[in-house]
Amino acid sequence: MATLTYVYADSTAVLGPLATYAEPHCYDLCAEHSERLTAPRGWEVVRLAIDTSASRPSGDDLEALADAVREAARTPPPSDEPVEPAGRPVRDATSAMEVARRGHLRILRSPEQ
Repeated sequence: MATLTYVYADSTAVLGPLATYAEPHCYDLCAEHSERLTAPRGWEVVRLAIDTSASRPSGDDLEALADAVREAARTPPPSDEPVEPAGRPVRDATSAMEVARRGHLRILRSPEQ
């Protein structure tokens, strides 16, 4: 994986390590496309060294993923809110209402205005 950045003022395309945040004129590319990259006629391509060992998952990554899964699987502590028969918390008229749930995702309906 690599990030392609266009510098239009210099007619340059820079291919370097994967960016940590999005910027205009930046595009993430897979390994195959970053190897085959060509630039428009008259443009220069600058290829920065990419550390391939950093792209492989480490033990810390696996442990962080396992911790996140465990956290998501925990049942939430009991709430003091009154509960409707369907198991959804009762909401006042000004807040969103839960319509459906699939796993950890919820569908919320905006209050009628």
